[in-house]
Amino acid sequence: MSDAEARVLNAIDAAETVQLLAETVRVPSITGTDAESDLQHRFARLLTEAGMDVDVWKLDLADLAGRPGFPGTEAPRTEGYGVAAVTAGEGPPALALQAHVDVVPTGDLAKWAGSDPFAARITGEVLHGRGACDMKAGLVANLAVARALRRSGVRLARPLAVHCVISEEDGGLGAFATLARGHTAEAAVITEPTSGAVITANAGALTFRLEIAGRAAHGATRLEGVNAIEVFWPVFEAIRHLEAERNSDVPGIFAGNPMPYPIEVGAVRAGDWASSVPDLLIAEGRLGVRLDEDPALARAAFEETIAGVAHPWLREHPPVVTWPGGQFASGRLPAGHALLGEVTRAVADVTGRAPAESAAPYGSDLRLYAAGGIPTLHYGPGDVRFAHAPREQVELRELHEVTRALALLTVRRCGTL
Repeated sequence: MSDAEARVLNAIDAAETVQLLAETVRVPSITGTDAESDLQHRFARLLTEAGMDVDVWKLDLADLAGRPGFPGTEAPRTEGYGVAAVTAGEGPPALALQAHVDVVPTGDLAKWAGSDPFAARITGEVLHGRGACDMKAGLVANLAVARALRRSGVRLARPLAVHCVISEEDGGLGAFATLARGHTAEAAVITEPTSGAVITANAGALTFRLEIAGRAAHGATRLEGVNAIEVFWPVFEAIRHLEAERNSDVPGIFAGNPMPYPIEVGAVRAGDWASSVPDLLIAEGRLGVRLDEDPALARAAFEETIAGVAHPWLREHPPVVTWPGGQFASGRLPAGHALLGEVTRAVADVTGRAPAESAAPYGSDLRLYAAGGIPTLHYGPGDVRFAHAPREQVELRELHEVTRALALLTVRRCGTL
């Protein structure tokens, strides 16, 4: 290990990093809320204090929505802010570390231990709370690297960039805006939770909405009506058959994952009176996009499946399919790119074990960076199985290991003066 690498690693303050993570989890930065903007401004200040040149801007939501490739949104939003920071150095950043500040809603508060999802409760070596692993631990690790560089006095030959983005959970508006602003890098690491692995590819996910018509009638004379819930069932069965077909032959990079391209109906609403036959059912869900698949082809396959459901009522009253909300294409690191080996070596030097390479079954900002010409992968603290759940947590050991590996990667990729 070089002197510069050792100095940066020694400058990482583990206790301070845990404290910052707890403080960050306590900000209820649900997508589209004022707290999301508050956390962006907070990290802008922290990155400035770490000696970085920080760009903070208010997003022009109307302009972004009209741009080609707009990723869509789901959460109501009146404002949003971008934050991108760079260190001194020649040329474009050799590396960008990226993380999103927004978190999903909490769900039933009674399901959370202590009933406060934002308490940042620590038990042993685990921190609990909404956003702990998805992805505030990664967000804090990125800042901890910037702080360690500042304290160590090590000067990078090429700049490091840190991107803090909003709205990842509902489509990727923040990453889209950051790239549209002109912020770039030769390579990027998104510190989403990866359980010690390196994620080099993401499946995509497209939000769909189904409207199933029925015919209203009094519940006491239900045979006069057509129950929209009842006619939805063969549609749901067709979706499950399509899901099985699309997951029948998957790439080896998804080894161990029996369903990398799931299709799920996450919300169903029907009826407005207990003693009436419901005449409308609305179902919303997500369609998994296969690696390298054009999202337009994925939509077409779904729409053809719905249109082909053999049911006499549906033939006369076909379901309406629309595509609101987030539209995540798939994405991957180019084969043979040096970033994979660089991250693998940094992780192995910190942990003593080489990380596995894998792919994720969910969409992320990776595909936006890849589409923007920035080779990108995921490596970050946490287990995604805890994300979006009332048991969300992150092991502090992973936070420390990831921070140290990212610090090594930064020094090696950016070089020193």
